[in-house]
Order: sequence, then C-alpha cells, then structure tokens
Amino acid sequence: MSVSPTRLLGLGIAVTAVALSLAACGSDDKSDSAGGKSGNKIALLLPESKTTRYESLDRPLFTAALKTDCADCELIYSNADQDAAKQQTQAEAALTQGAKVLVLDPVDGKAAAAVVAAAKAQNVPVIAYDRFIDGANYYVSFDNETVGKLQAQTLLDTLKAAGKTAGNLAVINGSPTDPNAADFKKGAHSVLDASGYKIAAEFDTPDWSPDKAQAWMEGQLSAIKNGLVGVYAANDGTAGGAIAALKGGGVKPLPPVTGQDSELAAIQRIVSGDQAMTIYKAVKPQAEAAAKAAVALASGGKADSTSDFKGVPATILDPIAVTKANINDTVVKDGIYKVTDICTASFQAACTAAGLK
Repeated sequence: MSVSPTRLLGLGIAVTAVALSLAACGSDDKSDSAGGKSGNKIALLLPESKTTRYESLDRPLFTAALKTDCADCELIYSNADQDAAKQQTQAEAALTQGAKVLVLDPVDGKAAAAVVAAAKAQNVPVIAYDRFIDGANYYVSFDNETVGKLQAQTLLDTLKAAGKTAGNLAVINGSPTDPNAADFKKGAHSVLDASGYKIAAEFDTPDWSPDKAQAWMEGQLSAIKNGLVGVYAANDGTAGGAIAALKGGGVKPLPPVTGQDSELAAIQRIVSGDQAMTIYKAVKPQAEAAAKAAVALASGGKADSTSDFKGVPATILDPIAVTKANINDTVVKDGIYKVTDICTASFQAACTAAGLK
C-alpha cells in the first residue's frame, strides 16, 4: 500500500490557531471544546513530550480534524509525561468525565490493557493511536517494521556510498515498554544482520530517553570507537544523544546516524551533516484517520479501515526516509516546516549547500 503524505497547507491557519489556544494547557487533563458546543466527549491521551511531535503536531492536528468532523464534540486532552500510572489515572478521569471514545497512545503497551478493560466495562471504545494495544477497537499507525527496514537500509546505503563496506555498528533501540520499538528493532535487524557489518554494541533505551542514549554511547566509545562506522538510532531523540556522545568523545568524522520523527533539530542535523537520515511519518493523515474513527465510534457507528492488524480494524500508513536530498520534497513540501524554520543563522551556509529554498 502506498500512501502519499498529505499537505498541511489547507489546515495551516486552523492548526496554528488551535496550537496557540492550547499552548498554555500543559500536560495535565484539559477539556477543550472542538466547536464551542456541548456534544460527544472524545479523549486524546498522548504518552510524553520529550518527543516533540506529540505537542507540536499530533495534538493540534487531531484537534483541528475533530473540529472539522464534529463541530460540537468536546476534546478531553492529557499527556502522561512518560508515566504509565499517570496515564491510567488520566484515562479513568476521562471516563468519569463522560468520554465516549478514548484515543490512546500508550506509554506502556502492556499496562494499557488495564485502560482498555476499564473502558470496555463502560462500553467505551478505545482507538490505539500510533502504538498498538491488544484488545483495542481500532488502530491507526504506520508500518513499523518498514520504519526499521528503511532506517537500516538507508544507513547501509550511506556507508557504501562512502566506501565503507565493513566495520562496527552501534545499535540504539527504543523503549522496551513501547510495542512499536520492538517492531522497529525487528525491521532493522532484518536488514543489518545480513549486511556484513558487525553489531558491536546494542542498547534498548528506557523511556526513549536521549540522556540515557547519550550516557550509554559514551560508555561504549572506549571499546568500539576505532572501528565504529555507523549508528542505528531508533528515533531523533536517541540520535541526538548519540551524536552528542560522539562529538564529546572526539569521534571525527562523525559516522552516519539514523533517526525517526523528523524533529526540527534532526532536520537541521541532517542539513549540517551530523545526522544521516530520519523517518517522516505524515502525522496529519494519521490524526485525521483517528479523529474520523473516534467520531464514528462515539455515535455508535463503524470506523472505516484500510486493513486489519492482529485482528483489529486498522489504518496503516507508509513511512518515508528523509535525507538531505529530499527535505524539500517531504517536510517542506507538506508544510511541516518552512525553510526559514530550518535555515536559521547557524545553518544558512549548510542550507545553501543542500539546495534548500
């Protein structure tokens, strides 16, 4: 299946307005009216804010899509700050407030089973958003094994283009409590294990913490620094931690490092040459699919699906590998970032060299 990223331009003004209105909400439970009237209540429960996409993209885009699909629906919003117990409390609060649907991106996929059970006891459907949850009524995400394969293959292509046909790799996976992380890891290993390169060290990063990824990378350098040719990092946060460790350890030139989520800092690192690639997951169609499903389920209807994932109706979207060569054609074209956002003063020369305009 091929799903092209949808442009954000059409909703740009609406999303900006929504984002501004939400800016002061923080990470506590909030009830945001999507249209100013009292209608069905829909809860959006996001897992954390260290990964910048959740507050800067998922939240405002879902809110805008919900407003479009259901002008009188009311949004109950929470961010769990990477705390599974806090997320369960937030879900219980949303149910107490009368939420008709929970759109849940779990901190811990296994712990989220308790949330699903509590919701089902009240006949409230649960949409697993971005991360799969057993027992959910619907799932919307990306092909996560493909994410890992794209990251690993782009890393190998970058190495071979530089004439590096052998050497050591460091592998920095995502959080062991995130079910998606296991899929990224599986996809990456399906490429790396048969590549001829040696995985010299590997780490599962608790809570996707950039600081923990950096500390681990620092601890590995004395053993693998000399033969290190590349770093597989599962997302942009862990990539940033790895790159900081490599720079702090005097590794020159920097080996190529992968990433995911197309965070602005990662795009800038790609432009400057510090990071080799990231994964672009077009959040707008993901948020729109979740909002449409939530509205349908809240009214007792059936959500449209494009596929089935582990027995759950699902919409599965395709990820895209972003390198310096296609920044213009991905995150810039889709309105995620303007060139002026990327090409700040310290990146202007690199942007010019990269052809960003």
